[in-house]
Amino acid sequence: MHPILNTAVKAARQAGKIIVRSFDRGDTLSVDRKGFNDYVSEVDRAAENEIIQILRHAYPNHGILAEESGEHTGDEYQWIIDPLDGTTNYLHGFPQCAVSIALRHKDKLQQAVIFDPLRDELFTASTGAGAHLNSRRIRVSRARRLDQSLIGTGFPFRSMDHLDNALKTLKELLPRTHGIRRPGAATLDLAYVACGRLDGFWETGLKPWDMAGGCLLIREAGGLVSDLNNERDFIESGEIVAGNPYIHPLLLSVVQKHYQ
Repeated sequence: MHPILNTAVKAARQAGKIIVRSFDRGDTLSVDRKGFNDYVSEVDRAAENEIIQILRHAYPNHGILAEESGEHTGDEYQWIIDPLDGTTNYLHGFPQCAVSIALRHKDKLQQAVIFDPLRDELFTASTGAGAHLNSRRIRVSRARRLDQSLIGTGFPFRSMDHLDNALKTLKELLPRTHGIRRPGAATLDLAYVACGRLDGFWETGLKPWDMAGGCLLIREAGGLVSDLNNERDFIESGEIVAGNPYIHPLLLSVVQKHYQ
């Protein structure tokens, strides 16, 4: 494992310990509302502080873009951090959440860690070295048709501007696929595309920390990732369509139809 990736894994596991320790007591946690349907808990903040402390100790000159504390300037390297993706799930005791840490250099993703501390599943990827789940090499699925596929998505929650688009897409895909899943943690959804549990995924209104780690995992696992225009600006646009090489273009054509 790459030394930088080792540091990210250490940070993710330490954050995971904080998350597990407070799971099932969401009703006792201090929670602030950042916006409509957007919450931050003391666990989010504690996990993020732990991650930043470990990364800063190892790489003091690197920049940081973190969900809760924002952007910290640095050199040409930038860590992109979601300390607890799926906060709403977590607060309700719904076991679908993850830590996501990615590193990019001059806008190119190089390292990724997504850690599900409740299942002890560690997804990792390094550019050119493949993607792994608990040290086992993973690949995207082999499904070739939509009627063979299980698709993941996330419905709008911060803003309802694209709710109708999402529902129209859902209405078309439901009878054409094995099913649609909306677990509520985009980082894990993308990791599941990388390991073949999902054949494709689409969502809009995401942030860089929701996507960065999962996108590198998918690419290194042989999959495709794009925005709704089939370009690579998904980190900036917040729009993403992902899947294996067969499902991605099929899913993209449906999504494009309903988001124009």
